[in-house]
Amino acid sequence: MNTLTLMTERLAISLPHSDQTPAMLAFVVRNRQHLKPWNPPEPDGLYTLTHWQDVVANCAAAFDAGSAVRFWMSARDQPGHIIGSIGYSQIARGPFCSCVLGYQIDRECEGRGLMIEALRATNHYMFEQQKLHRIAANYRPENVRSGRLLAKLGFRIEGFARDYLFIDGAWRDHVLTSIANDAFNAGWLKTTTKR
Repeated sequence: MNTLTLMTERLAISLPHSDQTPAMLAFVVRNRQHLKPWNPPEPDGLYTLTHWQDVVANCAAAFDAGSAVRFWMSARDQPGHIIGSIGYSQIARGPFCSCVLGYQIDRECEGRGLMIEALRATNHYMFEQQKLHRIAANYRPENVRSGRLLAKLGFRIEGFARDYLFIDGAWRDHVLTSIANDAFNAGWLKTTTKR
């Protein structure tokens, strides 16, 4: 089992592990309406422990394969209480060295700067430890809060995609953004292509 945990001033951000599944289930239950406008259709079994145990296993396999990295976050003073998740998917190696970022935070924790604190740590990890060159992040134009967050982190708008993702019952437009790793070392390409 992978045990990576990133610590920030207020947060513990870790790879998912099985003893966190009740806390993650509680997170999705209490935030069901809050996250509904921004989420794809709910998979079968989303509100069961079995589903989240499967998620943990899938996350571990994807991490080991180098295809995705997912983090669950909690306050340092409440380690058994999940308040958000961050995922880096579609990791590509070789000359692309890129991934796609997604994230969500508890309704009660919005507006406290917790997600920007978490993403600074996880983006740094993806650039320095996973040796990526680029992180893409896309958001619905209506999600002004998400757009502001990404801009503060240095993400730049690259375009606009119509009918980009099926979200909240319909195909939704998205603003396309990304950030590049200014410290990327071309020598990393030799090591990352073998993953």
